Amino acid sequence: MSKPVKIGLVDDKAINRNSITEKIKQFEDLEFCFIAVNGHDCLEQLKGMPVEKTPQVVFMDLEMPGMDGVQTISIARALYPEIYFIVLTIFDDDDKIFEAIKAGAHGYLLKDENAITLHNAITNVVQNGGAPMSAAIARKALEMLSKAQLQSGAKAIEPHLLDALVTEREKEILLHTINGLDAKRIAVLLDISVLTIRKHIANVYQKLHVNSKAQIISLAHKNNWV
Repeated sequence: MSKPVKIGLVDDKAINRNSITEKIKQFEDLEFCFIAVNGHDCLEQLKGMPVEKTPQVVFMDLEMPGMDGVQTISIARALYPEIYFIVLTIFDDDDKIFEAIKAGAHGYLLKDENAITLHNAITNVVQNGGAPMSAAIARKALEMLSKAQLQSGAKAIEPHLLDALVTEREKEILLHTINGLDAKRIAVLLDISVLTIRKHIANVYQKLHVNSKAQIISLAHKNNWV
């Protein structure tokens, strides 16, 4: 008998968490490995989780305080590329779809989907690498593509959403760190104290929920900081 697919859930509202949990628990081939109440909670739980317990699929709410679902997916996709993220939301507007897809979401479903639809979505991404979408979402995605093809001189893609989490000074120090400079050399270069440099670096690690230079480098490359 194969092992159950490990599932994660991120939603700030208890009523939504309970509803989705009840649907998933109907299936013996699925099991929860963590439930988080917001983006920061999700990344913090993933950071300390053993590899063998890491979820294969995470259902992600979009509208959450502190760190929303789009920002959370954007960071987590760079740090945990093996995880499939499926947006589960009540919103079906164009901007939300576009932002979620840009962040790296593998699917986009509405919260009122039944248990069978959720199970099929999980199977689709895990076994086939598919991109499950609600019918209403799929129609809107096609409309977006059609409009993009018809429009000439489309507007440039906005700066990555991760930029909203990291200040320009923090990003500057981060880049020097990635390029091999230690805190003392960066301090001399920027004419600020070593203590301030180290504080900025610690802030970045805390904001992005990482604990290694390798993870920071991964994020930096994904977001074209280098």
